[in-house]
Amino acid sequence: FVSVADQMGATLANTAYSVNIKERFDFSCALFDAGGNLVANAPHVPVHLGSMSDSVRAVMRIERGKIRPGDVFMLNAPYEGGTHLPDVTVVTPVFDDAGSEVLFFTGSRGHHADIGGMSPGSMSGGTEIYQEGLRIPPIRLFREGVLDRDLMDMVLLNVRVPDERRGDYNAQIAACRLGARRVGELVGQHGAARLTAAFDQIIERTHRRMLHAAAAIPAGTYRFVDKMDDDGHGNLDMPIAVTITADGERPVRFDFEGSSSAVKGNINCPYTATQSSVAYVFRAMVDPGAPINQGLLDAMDVVAPLGSIVNAAFPSAVAGRANTCQRIIDTVIGALAAAMPDVAVAASNGANTAAIFSGSDPATGAPYVYLETVGGGFGGRVGKDGKDGVQVHLINTSNLPVEAIESEYPLMVESYGFIEDSGGAGRTRGGLGLRRVIRPRGGPTMFSGQGERFRNAPWGIFGGSEGGRGRFLKRGGDGVEEVLKNKPSRVMIAPDEALIVETAGAGGYGPPDERPKEAIAEDRRSGKFSADWLAHHYPDQSTAEQQQ
Repeated sequence: FVSVADQMGATLANTAYSVNIKERFDFSCALFDAGGNLVANAPHVPVHLGSMSDSVRAVMRIERGKIRPGDVFMLNAPYEGGTHLPDVTVVTPVFDDAGSEVLFFTGSRGHHADIGGMSPGSMSGGTEIYQEGLRIPPIRLFREGVLDRDLMDMVLLNVRVPDERRGDYNAQIAACRLGARRVGELVGQHGAARLTAAFDQIIERTHRRMLHAAAAIPAGTYRFVDKMDDDGHGNLDMPIAVTITADGERPVRFDFEGSSSAVKGNINCPYTATQSSVAYVFRAMVDPGAPINQGLLDAMDVVAPLGSIVNAAFPSAVAGRANTCQRIIDTVIGALAAAMPDVAVAASNGANTAAIFSGSDPATGAPYVYLETVGGGFGGRVGKDGKDGVQVHLINTSNLPVEAIESEYPLMVESYGFIEDSGGAGRTRGGLGLRRVIRPRGGPTMFSGQGERFRNAPWGIFGGSEGGRGRFLKRGGDGVEEVLKNKPSRVMIAPDEALIVETAGAGGYGPPDERPKEAIAEDRRSGKFSADWLAHHYPDQSTAEQQQ
């Protein structure tokens, strides 16, 4: 079943139009049983995989008894089975030979570079869901194998790059149909009864496995509070609090009472996204080899107050919910660190720093939207340094290659590299953030962004130092750099100007004075840290070298 989901993902990546899907792999594919329970998936984007079941069940609630072979459904509405509007889910039911009973569903979810709304890229500026783009409830795009062209035309009319969207939708549909064929072949080999029995056993065995693994958490109550930087509309330092209760007998309880109420900006998080975040870190810390399916979700109890930043209520804006998901993960890790120090990590870049460039290609006049979430540092661990310049935790996408940016868009990447001194010191150090400088070619471009860990630095753990903060800057034609807001919207960048994205580093693990001398020597040789930074964090070693 996992192999089928892998093949679905390969089809989606190979046939998609947008670089966000074909190059960055911001998509997920999965199989679901007849009840909409997640059975198997490829190792794609965790924030998708813990919430796609809700999309399937949303289709079932509206269309149960009306679904026919050949039907294809799509949706993105966050309060009707989605997570945020750019993530569009395609669901395909698969029937028995008689066409009377649904045996299973295939699903694919892709992050689309634009879904309409007030800002290109559909990721910034909104204060309510209506402003963020086209909301698609569970709708039948294909009826018994026939495309509803009027419906497709309506969907494409509301986006900025319709040909790209059409190509990505077709790629998602192709992936779902391939999955249906592959599992259909298994039905032919083994029969429907054995297949559905296997679905049930996979979920049940995973559930028992996770409960058994969770029993290793020392019984007790663990609490931690972290903060979101801002919501882009004046609210600062919004808390995300979690209380974790483990007793070795019942599902582990994650209670987010004490978290901030929903805010005006778009960093509010639907419950499904919060559940996905908790499921990711629960599995990563308790049993990272366990399958991801409904059994994992059933082994935990996630409580989030309705109307809070971690369980937003309609019509709260949610486009930037990935930043909040990352902070939820850091918060849960912080709470469990005392109980599970050997698997805890320091705070990573803790964000999903989004950079969106849009305009018209001066060579063709065609509109473009380039969206990317840029990686940063991964936190220090018990026996290893953090990784430099990577996507962390819930996202699992790639940094877009410079060649792909410059071949697809009228943009030039002037420089791309690590940020010196941005990793937190410790027994093991935190990873470094990234710096990317982008300049328009030929004509102006409009920039919008979503930054986090720009105000509250990634914390260190067990005595480790914090990592560096991120920021957005605009470099004028005179070379002067202006620091922008953390969540800027609609900033014009002229051809003689440049936009600079700097992402956060990560915290260190353990006291810096316990770092092995050979590791400090490697820090010095690497060129990633200045002499002043090394002298500040490892003064005894620096003094000894000076004396030598």
